[in-house]
Amino acid sequence: MRPLTEAETRAVFEKLGKYIGENIQLLVDRPDGTYCFRLHRDRVYYLSEKLLKLAASVPRESLVAPGTCFGKFTKSQKFRLSVTALDYLAPYAKYKVWVKPGSEQSFLYGNHVLKSGLGRITESTAQYQGVVVYSMADVPLGFGVAAKSTQECRKVDPLAIVVFHQADVGEYVRNEDTLT
Repeated sequence: MRPLTEAETRAVFEKLGKYIGENIQLLVDRPDGTYCFRLHRDRVYYLSEKLLKLAASVPRESLVAPGTCFGKFTKSQKFRLSVTALDYLAPYAKYKVWVKPGSEQSFLYGNHVLKSGLGRITESTAQYQGVVVYSMADVPLGFGVAAKSTQECRKVDPLAIVVFHQADVGEYVRNEDTLT
């Protein structure tokens, strides 16, 4: 387990910035202590400094997951955000999308959100902006990228894609063998 390099930190913060904007600072400096990001086996973990000191005494080979996995670096060194980060992204999300109850299951199976399944969308959401997807009961379901801006969503065909799927809580069931 090691600190992120400058290039890795930039890649992680750029990805997080798409979803929570300048609220990244709130993730690091929390009222309950200081938190940090660490790299372990190409995965980025979010953990408190107190837990970091405790994890330092565990051998690298024995350490499975020192904190919450926020994502991983691919072989081409691109950062891919994981669904395990959803609980930390959702409270700070700048742009949100709510899906109708009939479309929740479709989204949780890994499909994109269609205009017919769109319940609400945050005003002034730009195209290709990172969004957190909620149920109508305000339960975070996952995250994705807005395929259309808020203005385009109003006049688009009901079968058009409005949010590209990236991750959802259904991945816990679909990929339970590979998630750490």
